[in-house]
Amino acid sequence: MSETDRGVLKGRVAVVTGGGRGIGRAIALGMAREGASVVVSSRTQEQLDAVVAEIEGTGSQGVAVVADAADEDQARSPVRAAVAELGRVDILVNNVGGSSGGNHDPFSGDAEAFMGTLRLNLISAFWTSQEALPPMREQGHGRIINIGSGASKRAAASVGYTSAKHGLVGLTKQLAMAAAPFGITVNCLCPGWTNTALVDFERLAAAKGITAAQAEANAHAESAQGRILEPEELAPMAVLLASEAGGGITGQVISVDGGYRL
Repeated sequence: MSETDRGVLKGRVAVVTGGGRGIGRAIALGMAREGASVVVSSRTQEQLDAVVAEIEGTGSQGVAVVADAADEDQARSPVRAAVAELGRVDILVNNVGGSSGGNHDPFSGDAEAFMGTLRLNLISAFWTSQEALPPMREQGHGRIINIGSGASKRAAASVGYTSAKHGLVGLTKQLAMAAAPFGITVNCLCPGWTNTALVDFERLAAAKGITAAQAEANAHAESAQGRILEPEELAPMAVLLASEAGGGITGQVISVDGGYRL
């Protein structure tokens, strides 16, 4: 985004879940640089404090909320904090995701591994969205951005993760239909291979019986650009979807992934 576009989110309040690191941190900082006040949540206070310091370094206000997105009351708490401390919520980025752990083998795995991953990636996004929609409707304006995955479009991960990320697309489209009359847009932003702490090539290699170097090379090969993106490359699209310029975009599944598995 050019220098002349700075401040396109001035006066807006954003909530970014899973904002302590990786893609969430990058999006939070991208929105702060455009003038938004930002509430960031995660389970780790130390990470949140560091991100809030970075947000405040841009001249915007930052608020940290320690929350476990797998717990309904805690999942809703960042939105509540935005309204209580900053007076409104204009933008919600449902970025929390990952695996809940456990055995995800559909033949021998445990049901809680599946359900836990569904809760973390899909159900938590419903909880936070349901908390944000009423104040957004009252304002007559809102932006919800769900962070999907390459597994939102393909069979690309565990059965639980792929099911959850596909479900996030359905949630996006149905919420977009319900919210459109109130000036609220809902979209799904899908990264591919991205350089975050969640990408563990040692673990991926062990699961496939190959070396970590080969696992990383395979990841590069799955992109048309032959590379793994940086988290900061997701931020400009998130800012666009959150801005007035993105007001005509809703119910869409948009990839910023270097051409993942074209």
